[in-house]
Parts: sequence; structure tokens; C-alpha cells
Amino acid sequence: MIENLTLLEKAAMLSGKNIWESRGIPRHGVPSLFMSDGPHGVRKQLGSADHLGINASQKATCFPTAATVANSWDPLLAEQIGEALGEEAASLDVDVLLGPGLNIKRSPLCGRNFEYFSEDPYLAGKMAAGYVRGIQSQGVAATPKHFAVNSQELRRMTTDSVLDERTLREIYLTAFEIVVREAEPRALMTSYNLVNGVYANENTFLLQKVLRNEWGFEGAVITDWGGGNDAVEGARNGSAIEMPSPGLESVRQLVAAVENGALPEAELDARVREVIELALAFRSPLDPVAPLDVAGHHLLAQRAAEQSIVLLKNDRGLLPLAPGTRVAVIGDFAETPRYQGAGSSMVNPTQLTTTVQAIGATELELVDFARGFDRHGAADEDLAAAAVLAAQASDVVLLYLGLDEVSESEGLDRSDMRMAPNQLALLSRLRAVNPNVVVVLSAGSTVEIPWLGECAALVHGYLAGQAGAAALLNVLTGAVNPSGKLAETYPIRHEDTPAFRYFPGTERTAEYREGLYVGYRYYDTASVPVRFPFGFGLSYTEFSYSGLTVTDTAVSFTVQNSGTVDGAEIAQLYIGRNGTGVHRPAKELKGFVKVPLAAGEKRVVTIPLDDKAFRHFDVVSGAWQVETAEYTVHVGASVADIRLNGTLTVPGTLVPVAPTVPSPYHTAAITDISDANFAALLGREIPPAHWTPGPLGINDALCQMRDARSVLARLAFSILNRMLKKSEAAHKPDLNLLFLTNMPFRAIAKMTNGAVSLDMVESILLIVNGRFVSGSGALIRSSLRNRRANSQTRKALQATA
Repeated sequence: MIENLTLLEKAAMLSGKNIWESRGIPRHGVPSLFMSDGPHGVRKQLGSADHLGINASQKATCFPTAATVANSWDPLLAEQIGEALGEEAASLDVDVLLGPGLNIKRSPLCGRNFEYFSEDPYLAGKMAAGYVRGIQSQGVAATPKHFAVNSQELRRMTTDSVLDERTLREIYLTAFEIVVREAEPRALMTSYNLVNGVYANENTFLLQKVLRNEWGFEGAVITDWGGGNDAVEGARNGSAIEMPSPGLESVRQLVAAVENGALPEAELDARVREVIELALAFRSPLDPVAPLDVAGHHLLAQRAAEQSIVLLKNDRGLLPLAPGTRVAVIGDFAETPRYQGAGSSMVNPTQLTTTVQAIGATELELVDFARGFDRHGAADEDLAAAAVLAAQASDVVLLYLGLDEVSESEGLDRSDMRMAPNQLALLSRLRAVNPNVVVVLSAGSTVEIPWLGECAALVHGYLAGQAGAAALLNVLTGAVNPSGKLAETYPIRHEDTPAFRYFPGTERTAEYREGLYVGYRYYDTASVPVRFPFGFGLSYTEFSYSGLTVTDTAVSFTVQNSGTVDGAEIAQLYIGRNGTGVHRPAKELKGFVKVPLAAGEKRVVTIPLDDKAFRHFDVVSGAWQVETAEYTVHVGASVADIRLNGTLTVPGTLVPVAPTVPSPYHTAAITDISDANFAALLGREIPPAHWTPGPLGINDALCQMRDARSVLARLAFSILNRMLKKSEAAHKPDLNLLFLTNMPFRAIAKMTNGAVSLDMVESILLIVNGRFVSGSGALIRSSLRNRRANSQTRKALQATA
């Protein structure tokens, strides 16, 4: 097939034909592929299309977000959700589903944390692999994203993630490695950012050395939308499809590069082969699609939420609530739930259950419902006073608190971990009139909880999807015994987090000075107190552990439900090396299992010790190694609640050597790493962190027009910034404005379907840099050239059809 394609046709296949479709070659039977966002629900848009979730989309099941489902610690549940996502994608004629997202939660402030699984790469990788297997079982390609080291929304298209290779591989690549090796995704999406000075989408280290040569990836690499930088370098280094359509300029660039010898045609053919194999590997448009079980998927969404809800506090055994308990339901989120995040993942649900609607199906007696507060933080005494009256008249208060929509969105990082003061003030007032306050929390990422003593019980639903309200009520009433455990640590304060001084990178770079010490790896090693540790979650029953056996290949032990209620325990395996050697965290998650147990039942469970159990990446040899050493095997209910310990001496591939990195990395004292120590960890000089004064270039961000030489450019920035602040003040973040503010000038060409060429962008930059007359003339001339070139290329492609 490739031999029969013209050079122009081959080049054309490496970019989209519009916002959501790849460019097919019908005369050779290569169909175009329809792609859709879909980390927790299919978002196929109606009418005018955009990549940010702004315009309406077709109805689809909104499952709990990845941050929620990760708390289930159940890859089989993830696979079942994936199957449902694949079924719905197929029913909507979607060929490639853009998800799951599995970036590591480096900081609680990342605005997109609700889309990601965990601070731990092992857990994130196992859960994401479940999604991929499920999606692809239905003939739809899954697309794990964003590869790689994409940990912030601010300047996400222009920042350079600077980190050492060991941290890169052990923390930020391991989850992707697990997905690629265990689930074999047919596609993978690169991130916008640079990684150690090279854009991820044209990074030969990531895309060729690691992804293909080491992991054996055989699928197609797709850019994030607008994430292409250089079409030729992308193709040379392993990126197959540039999305959305950048017009035909990329096509001409690829043709010219082959003709002038800059790009071997064999490299172009390799990318074309990947696109063809993706197009032909799965479902055919002629394949019958089974009728969609909409009701069944809603019930699956509810079950997923039930298995993922985390009980964080339950004083005096207040929960579960007995039948007939007189309750006041208070909080705006009980009437208008926060059930998903904002941005490209936003789903138009097939139905939406609210607490106010669903409580009638329980045996609780609803005394009253009161909104209690304005969800966006405005003070409202009338709402609060009504809530106090309702609380006084009830046995138990169900207080629904959470983060509002502007707090968690693609394109916007959070500024702090605090909740709205008006919500917390109401909590105090309710506690003063009724000691039985149960807080039901909705948030896609961690928050500070200094108010824990103000409530008798705390139930965390995260962002629980379209059926989350009913799931939460089932947990509150005991119809479901909560079994979720936190997939991320809850610090006491934002200032306690390891990347506090380094996140986010605000200009040219994002420096990962904390190294390996992300999440619990830092808190546990440095003995920093936390509000709730990684892996923590309560139950309505109790579990005991006994009989630990450790062999070279597996760890076995007995878990018993020692209470009176059926339940499920998530047993966790951590490993730490004893003695001296390379710097490493005190404990690292290396296995887990969710064990359902009837009251009084006990079961022997076994967790294999896989190839990741003892390894570390050795930067000297450039390979994974195992230190010859004694290791402690920890088994427990969380990283801080270890029930069983054993040791194992492992004959490794390396004898432990003297420390070769600065001492702070051996003690996890990493909150204020000096330039000298970070440079020593990197093994090279630290690249410049700040923007360089002077003329702006094609890869500078539009927000840098603030300091441009041109008055017109500064005015454009002022208008853009004013509009952005206005949308934020209205608690309705304008994702287009956020995208524009942070995007590089080159994206003007990459996101306009050929209407603007890169030459035109260079002309615009002449104007921005104060050369209005010459820039305006160049813009007119380059616009005319672009129109002629597009017309000629379009005719040439049509001639081959």
C-alpha cells in the first residue's frame, strides 16, 4: 500500500484534515479516523467543533474521573469502565479515544489533577492499563496521554520541564511503561511542553529510544491539539499525526524535506505505516454496533463511584445512618453537584442524579434542604441562616462542600489548596448547633482540611460522575461499605508539599528540583506529618493481617475481615532498601490487591514481585539495575499503617556504591535545593529559567506581548488579559482565552487549518517587535503566497484521488 502512495499523499497522511479527523487516502482504502476526547466519557461534539470542550457534545455516560476511580485501586473496574467507554465511542463512530490521562500529580495545584490517577507511577500505570485494555476490546484505539512530564497548566505549551534522567524514568515514565508493555495501546499522545530542552513531540529520546526501542511500542504517536512544533522533526523522531489540521503547510514541508534530502523517505514511510496500521487495526465502519445499554452504563458509573468513595473520618461510628434518621441536607453541591472537571474532558451526561433528587429513594427522613452558601464564595447571610435553622431541626447534618468549577480546569492551575471561606464559616456555625455534621466533599484534587475537627464524619466523593449522588447516599446509609483509599497524600498545608518552592514554572522552565521525592515518597522519607497518608481509607468493618511469607518471586499473607459487616480491603505492598547505596525513598509502592471479604472471612492473598520491585535507574550505566542488598517488605493498609514486615536479601546486578549526589537527596531535605545541588543532580548546567529580554520569537507565548516593543501588541495583551480576568471574576473560566494567553505564536499557524502560515506568523512577529510597516507588508505578501500554495497543494491532492 505504501509503495502505491505518492510522496504528497504520504506527507498528507501525517496531519489532520480538520479538528477531529485524520486525513485518509480513499483511493487506497485508508479511511480517515475520527478522534474524540474521552478520559471519563466520550465527548463527540455537535455542530461547531473545538478542542477545549466549549461547544455542546452528544450525550454520553459521564463516569467518575480518573482521580476518583484511582481510589478504588481496582484495575478490573478500570477495565470495565474502559469497555463501556469503548462501546459508547463505537456507537458514536469514534475510532480513537483520547485518553486515559496518566500524568503524575507532582503538585496538588495542577489544574488538571482531576484527570490523572495518582502521585504514584505504579498505581497510575496499573489503573490506566485497565482502561486501555477495556477501550481497545471494543475495536476503538486508546490514547494514553500526555507523554511526558506535563505537570502544570500554566505556560504548558512553552515551558521546558528540567529534570534528571533517573527522576524522569522512575517517576514520570514508569506509568507509561506499564501501560505500553501491559496493554499495548494503539496510539499515544505527546505533551505540549519541552523535556530537557526538546519538545516532547519531536524528542528522539522519548519517542524512539524509550518508547519504541525499549518498550516496544508499535502504535501511532499523535500530537496534543496544537502541540506540533516542527513537522519534519516530529516525523523524523517518531510522531505520526499532527492534530488538529495545521492546513497544508506541514504537508509541503515534509515533501520538501524528503526532496532535498533533509528527511529520509524511509522515516516518512515508517510514520505512514503507523497511521495505516492504526486506521486498519480496529473496528470497520461496516462492523455492526450492538445497541448501547445506556441504563446499564449509568449503573456502572454508580458502582464505580461506590467503589471509589473514601471514608476519611467517622467519629463515634456516626455512619452509616440508620433508617429513619432525620437529616438536613445542606450545600449548593447537593442540588448542583460537582461531578466532573472543566475543559476538553467535559462530558454531556446521559442523565444526572442529584442528592436532592436521590434522597427520596433512601430510608432517611429529609427534614429540609438548604443551599447554605454561594458556591463561588460570595457571602450570603440569608442562605447561611436558613441552613442553621435546618441543622437545628435535624438529627444529622449532611453538609455538601467542595471546590467550584473555576478551581479545577484545564488551562488553569490552582493558586492555593484552600476551600472557600464562606463554606468553612458555615461549617462552624452548623457545628455549633448540631454536633452530628457529616461533610460530603467534592473535589478532584487535594485540599487543606484544618477544619477536620469541626465535623463528626468526612466522606470524600472526589468528582464522582453522573451517578455520584446516589453512590454517596448508598455509602452514607450503609447500603455500600466504603472501600476506597486515597491515591494521593493529603498534606496539612500547601507549604508542606515537596514542590512548593518550585511549582509552577512561570517563564521558560519548570525545574523538578525535588527529584524522586514526589507525594508520599517525600512525606514518608522526610517524616513530614500529613493530614491523610497515601493509601488511607476507613471502612464500616475492621481488617487484620497475619502470616507474612516472602520469597524471591512473591509475597503472601492472610487478610481477615474481623468485623461484623461485609467489606473489601486494599492491601498494599511497599519495599524499601536497607543500608547505604543510591538515594531512594524509604518506601515505594510495588504491588496491591483489593480483597472482598464477608464478615469473619479470611483469605490468603499473593502479590507477585515483578521486574519493578527492586530496580532503580542507574545513570552511570544508563540502564535499570538492582542493588545487591537486604530489602524490607512492608504490607499494610496505607503507607503509614504497616501491619506486616519481612526482609529479603536480593542478589542484584550492582553492589551498592557510595553516594554520588548531594546529601539533601539522601535525606529527602529537598524543599530548598540550591542551584549547585540541582546542577549536580542533573549532571549539567541548569538552563536559564527566565525569558530573554528582546524581540519575541515564534515559540514565545502570547502573554509575553505584555512587554513587547509594539504599542499595538501591548494593547492586544491588555485586552486579552482584561477579558480573562473578567471571566475568572464571573467564575466561568474562558478556556479559549486561557489557551490563547499561554500558547506560543507558532500555534496561530498550527490551529487555523491553513488560514495562517508560519511565514505569516513571522510577519506578525515583526509587527509585535515594533516593525509595523515592514511587518504589515510582509504579512500581506505571505498571506497571498499561502493562499496560492494551499490552492496548488489542494489541487495536487485532488488529482491523485
